[in-house]
Amino acid sequence: MIKQVTSTIAALFAAFSLSLADSSPDVSAKDTKKMVQNNFVETAQKGVKLSGYVDAGYSYNFTGGGVGSSDVTGRLGSDSAARGDFNLYAVKLALEKALSSENKAQAGFRADVMIGEDAHYLANRDSYTAYNNYDQNSNELFLEQAYVSVRAPVGNGWDFKVGKFVSPLGYEVIERPANMNVTYGLLWNQMPLYYTGVLSSYKFDDYLDGKLGVVNGSNTDNNLTTSGNGDGCAVLASLNVTAPGGNATWSNNFQYSSNSESDSSSYYGWSSTPVLALDANPNGNPYTFIYNSWGNWAPKFADDKLLLAFNALLLTTGGTGYLNSFPVYPVSANYTAYGFGAYAKYQFNDWFSLASRGEYLGISNSAYPDNSGGLSKNVGNLWEYTITAGFNVIDNLLIRAEYRLDWGNHAVNNFATTSGSNSTSQGPAHYAGAEVVYSF
Repeated sequence: MIKQVTSTIAALFAAFSLSLADSSPDVSAKDTKKMVQNNFVETAQKGVKLSGYVDAGYSYNFTGGGVGSSDVTGRLGSDSAARGDFNLYAVKLALEKALSSENKAQAGFRADVMIGEDAHYLANRDSYTAYNNYDQNSNELFLEQAYVSVRAPVGNGWDFKVGKFVSPLGYEVIERPANMNVTYGLLWNQMPLYYTGVLSSYKFDDYLDGKLGVVNGSNTDNNLTTSGNGDGCAVLASLNVTAPGGNATWSNNFQYSSNSESDSSSYYGWSSTPVLALDANPNGNPYTFIYNSWGNWAPKFADDKLLLAFNALLLTTGGTGYLNSFPVYPVSANYTAYGFGAYAKYQFNDWFSLASRGEYLGISNSAYPDNSGGLSKNVGNLWEYTITAGFNVIDNLLIRAEYRLDWGNHAVNNFATTSGSNSTSQGPAHYAGAEVVYSF
């Protein structure tokens, strides 16, 4: 009996050893090895690329200080910390299998993740939080986008994105290093950042292409454009014109939401368009409409050294209802924001450039919560001017230095400390900062 058990154990051990041996001629061992290999994803899969950057710097706001806080209206929180602050803006990783240029049935994907202080505010884009030095958090994670891309061989090729994707609205993008300036602009802070849904795109020819999509709403993973009357959604549309020669582009972008907007990442459910979020039974059929037009031009006479651009916005919403966090306050959601921005960049040589940006933002009938918990109307007119010097020192390394000035109605918000009261001022609010970016 003992001999039989010993023989059985020895046979099992031998079979297990054969399954792990690379040089074994045994058929079952080869089949086991093949099965294991086929169930692992290859790390060097053809066509899949990993890219990204590390973005760090230093900023100094000549506002605020002490245990209190102050923020500058129109700036992202990581651009608004009081006094001096070292920043880890973002570590970005992008994994992508892009569609090829062939007009055939094919599929791919893209996923973008950001970690850092920007990720903290992008993931919690609550316009009504008091920004201060205590809010800065470089450990936050933000999933910028993650979608499946599909091409249908129809006409010139009809492409689809299904999942979470960045907004086509606006001249500026989420990635700081891709913009002309280090800080984000006034208009960028008014526009949606991302959507969850379906977006299709079609290129009619070399000069004209368009997009059409259906999504949950702005900056939300959930369908929060729902009222008591039924299901809600947002519709996106874009029409882009490219000049012959490719040195100029004009983009026209639209968004229509069938109900009031809300942001699932916000604690209070504030909308971050920043149109107010109403409760489940609003009156007056609330809606949101956004039109954005932007364009850029690189004049031929400047030998690709000069780049001029503009950015325009009209955002409006209608209806009445109750604020989610203030149910006792019936409010009007007749909100309108409008503005214009102008950009210019000149590349003096291979390593030095100078860029500037000037913006105006007008806001009418804004129902922001005021310091007493009520509603503050007519936030008003905001202005900003920014100048940025860029240095491409070595390959993949970008260093930028920037000065920015903000002013206008309610431009600076001074929040109460342990005693005292809140206040606002017209500024001016000065900013100086520097940024170091390594991309790969």
